[in-house]
Amino acid sequence: MKKGSITLVSILAIILILIIVIISAFISGYNGLTEKKTEVESAMSSVKVYLQRRADLIPNFVKTVKGYSDYESKTYTAVTEARAQVGKAGNVSEQSAASEQLDKAIDVWVNAVTENYPDLKANSNYQALLDELEGSENRISTARNDYNSKVEKYNKSVAVFPTNIVASMFGFEKAEYFEISEGAQEVPEVSFD
Repeated sequence: MKKGSITLVSILAIILILIIVIISAFISGYNGLTEKKTEVESAMSSVKVYLQRRADLIPNFVKTVKGYSDYESKTYTAVTEARAQVGKAGNVSEQSAASEQLDKAIDVWVNAVTENYPDLKANSNYQALLDELEGSENRISTARNDYNSKVEKYNKSVAVFPTNIVASMFGFEKAEYFEISEGAQEVPEVSFD
């Protein structure tokens, strides 16, 4: 009888160990899926942050560059018009007035450049805008790639055995990849109007 009881105890021990292993597998699968789902959500949050950064950044830079461009354009226009008036002046009085106007326009232009207030280097402002736009697009691209990488890992976990059983039991569904929409390959138009 001793032999039979040892066998029964052994069978019960094996069943208990199998139950513990199965429960551990479910807990591990659930925790792993939860962790991967959280990583997917976090990665999407990063994408949203960078998209918002771009949305906030572009109008501010466009206004800044446009402001510098308008001021620079007005200054150069004033110098050009004053210079043209000097050429059109028919008598000394008109010549004197045109010359004085040209001197004032040049003085404003030279002082603005030498005092660097406001900075009239439109090319550097346009370059800064371009750099910021490229930087934003690079950040967004990196965040999208990171998101898609996390989605791939999560979706594999949802699909493979045995975590697919846990996923179906607890409602874990595959996440969507961040894909570009049609027309996204077209270069966006940035207008300073």
